Amino acid sequence: MGRQKVARVLAAAGVAVTLALTSCAGSRVANDKENSNQGSGGMIAQLTFPAETDASIGGLVNYNPYAPKQITKTWLYEPLMIQSSLDCKVTPWLATGFKWEGANKLVFDIRDGVTWSDGSPFTANDVAFTFNLMKKYPAIDQGGIWNDALGAKATSVVAQGNQVIFTFAGDAAPKFSSIIGQLIVSEKEYGQAGDPTKFVDKNPISTGPFKVGSYNGRRLELVRRDDYWQADKIKVQKLVLEGNYEANQAALKVRNGELDFYTGEVPNPQKTVVDPDPKNNHVWYAPNGMTVIAPNLTEKPFSDVKFREAMAYGVDKKSANTKATYGLMDVASQSGLTLPNKENMLPAQYPADSTIIPFDQAKANQILDDAGYKKGSDGERTNPDGSPLSITMSVQAGWIDYEAAADQVISNLRDLGIDIKANKMQPDSVDAQKKSGDFQLMLNYMAAGCDYANGMGATLSSTTFPTKTEIKGNIGRFSDPATDQAVKQLASATDETQMKPLVGTLVDTMMTQYPVVPLFYAPARAIYRTDKAVGWPSKEDPYANPQDNARLWMTHLTAPTS
Repeated sequence: MGRQKVARVLAAAGVAVTLALTSCAGSRVANDKENSNQGSGGMIAQLTFPAETDASIGGLVNYNPYAPKQITKTWLYEPLMIQSSLDCKVTPWLATGFKWEGANKLVFDIRDGVTWSDGSPFTANDVAFTFNLMKKYPAIDQGGIWNDALGAKATSVVAQGNQVIFTFAGDAAPKFSSIIGQLIVSEKEYGQAGDPTKFVDKNPISTGPFKVGSYNGRRLELVRRDDYWQADKIKVQKLVLEGNYEANQAALKVRNGELDFYTGEVPNPQKTVVDPDPKNNHVWYAPNGMTVIAPNLTEKPFSDVKFREAMAYGVDKKSANTKATYGLMDVASQSGLTLPNKENMLPAQYPADSTIIPFDQAKANQILDDAGYKKGSDGERTNPDGSPLSITMSVQAGWIDYEAAADQVISNLRDLGIDIKANKMQPDSVDAQKKSGDFQLMLNYMAAGCDYANGMGATLSSTTFPTKTEIKGNIGRFSDPATDQAVKQLASATDETQMKPLVGTLVDTMMTQYPVVPLFYAPARAIYRTDKAVGWPSKEDPYANPQDNARLWMTHLTAPTS
């Protein structure tokens, strides 16, 4: 897998990956259910992870979270809240609660008793300062708080007592995930730093569970803060970040116990990592979006919904998944939702099982026959007007998972009598086709987080057609007024009750119009060891996204009891 490149680009541009609010509109998060460790596991002397930054940093010492390359920020700086993209649960962090007052005003309660790593108190003023710094220096406003990306722009962010109040120019519900995910910096330090994009931070002041122990240009040692605000939940005494490993190196290091956690793309990790030591080595690939067949809906035959429906039945998704992900992922739901985690958002007319389109080539052939795609004496089909039906599928060369899945798609469509061939191209060339619209068929990533307007909506809204200079989610140029209206209305939906019928419209679009055909879930990868630490998120206990919620799962880790 690993084809989450598009998602990362969108996230960096402010197209959020997650939203979903757990409280009702106008009500606070009443239960500050912070994570409690299960069992009485003891302290963990040391865990080793790969370096967060790439090798090109060349030993530069910079802990500035706004820098293009910093040594680490995951373990030093913290957000207001943490949201799992898997089930959309929001966990209070530096903020203990929030309240939407309409869709244009958002109020956070800021946690008392938090101290910065230099011993100074953390306050609501630091939060307001952080967001106003983004207004002063727009280059660091990656979440688009002060512009019209993802809803109306902010007009003010102010601290009042232990609260921080955001006011917007209009409906801004989709900005929620960007706001709660923003890392908070110290006014004491960054108030004197000038332009934060140019500031070299060698002595970070942060609220996180660790502080810098030592760094020799390649190995960073972080040590546990005894005065961390939830220190009782942090059992790791030392965290070592070292090395940038390619797949074979990483697999070997995990097998040998030199790495305790890895999220890179290891081919067949079950065989290469887990099977040699199943007691200690484990793998979990959590559903984190979808790999989809993306047709260009402006061209024949894909402008015909019946052809797209036939394609949904005619492709063996299970085989594509086995070849692309070694069977570690599940076949994806046509609904556009990652199931079963988001099953609660399905409309009543679409039971979860009914949204998994079965492989049924007999049905696919019948749909094509009835729609006028007749087979000639050579066994190949023509368009209903009698013109030749010939398809070229653009494939990102070198993306092994995409190549494997595309081979399966092409084989199955040929079995239906469709003349189709692959054009393997450099990924940048495929990206250029997305911008221009000059393609027929390709594989793509469909975001499936909790910000449904900019997750599913990015694939379905006519406002997200790519431009000549920017890749956006709707590469197939799908357009439907009812779908557009639902996406637009999601901007004012501040709780699940308001969201569900609008998401239902998007689900209905996916199920009846087949704008894309989901194949299998894209993974958030976790390869980990349990000889030193237990409590990692897993298939049996999917409490967090293993790639995006590291701060959350760190509070769950304990030493094994036996």
